[in-house]
Amino acid sequence: MRERSVAQQVRHAREFEAFVAGAAGRLLHAATLLTAEPVEDNPRAQRLLLAALSGTYARWDRLRGEDPYDRTRQELASRFARGAWRYHRIRGGVLDRLSPQERLILVLRLYEGVAEEQTAALIGLPVERVRAICTRAIAEMRSQKRAGSALRQVAIP
Repeated sequence: MRERSVAQQVRHAREFEAFVAGAAGRLLHAATLLTAEPVEDNPRAQRLLLAALSGTYARWDRLRGEDPYDRTRQELASRFARGAWRYHRIRGGVLDRLSPQERLILVLRLYEGVAEEQTAALIGLPVERVRAICTRAIAEMRSQKRAGSALRQVAIP
């Protein structure tokens, strides 16, 4: 029985390693956008991603068909939202002029492609409020672009 448990743990570890190898780059970019840190210097984003991945790994064997990427993105968003009020300082990132809430919604909606309804459920706001915040954040980014901002660095699919 013990051998079976060890074999299952090894299989889960390999599955998780494969998931991280495939998803970590995109998740780190999302975390960097959330923290508004420069891409080349993003220690807070790295810590945020590590905490989110740790949460996903702790629940790995209970995912049962749930997409691990979605689970990690949810963990990333909730961890960011819980701690964002402490870190609202200008850092030099592309999205640093936006509030943490605006960054979270913009990253989820435009970078990650999460539907308005899912975004609203994830952060606990009405859909109309998410739509209004997203519209306001986009308008702010467009005004920055017109003012010579570095918006061109953001890769929005």
